[in-house]
Amino acid sequence: MDRFTAAASISGALRSDSPQRTRALGRAIGARAVSGTTLALIGPLGAGKTQLAKGVAEGLGVTTVVNSPTFVLMNEHVGRLRLFHVDAYRLDDPGEALAVGLLDERQAEGVTVVEWADRLDGWLPPERIDLWIEPDAVGEDLRALRWVAHGDAHATLAAEALAAEAPR
Repeated sequence: MDRFTAAASISGALRSDSPQRTRALGRAIGARAVSGTTLALIGPLGAGKTQLAKGVAEGLGVTTVVNSPTFVLMNEHVGRLRLFHVDAYRLDDPGEALAVGLLDERQAEGVTVVEWADRLDGWLPPERIDLWIEPDAVGEDLRALRWVAHGDAHATLAAEALAAEAPR
């Protein structure tokens, strides 16, 4: 693609009715992820960001325990591709992410899942999937998920893993 050709961008929405369903969506993403995949997860505390990240890990074949990396900022896990699980919750300034090595060239060879990605506004790679998870006021386990995929590879991934899951 030359610099004058717009990269693909697609969006969609779907619902999850349980933590298991949210995890299954992540698993579908992880199973199809390629080197350089970046997921930017946004949502309030308890929305299901870590459940989705655990599913991505399962889809990548990660066998180690995947928990929220809040106190260490990033965990690396070995699977089909290396998983970089980042939690930006404790960052006060997006520039801190670069200063502490949360975003670097190693991630181009693996899959990066960033929880609290809105705290890194302007510092994430332009090609990624932004995924908002919001609790539904109607039911305790219901979640509304909205996503926008930026770039050809991420648009393809989203079409295969997320758009296929949307209600018909």
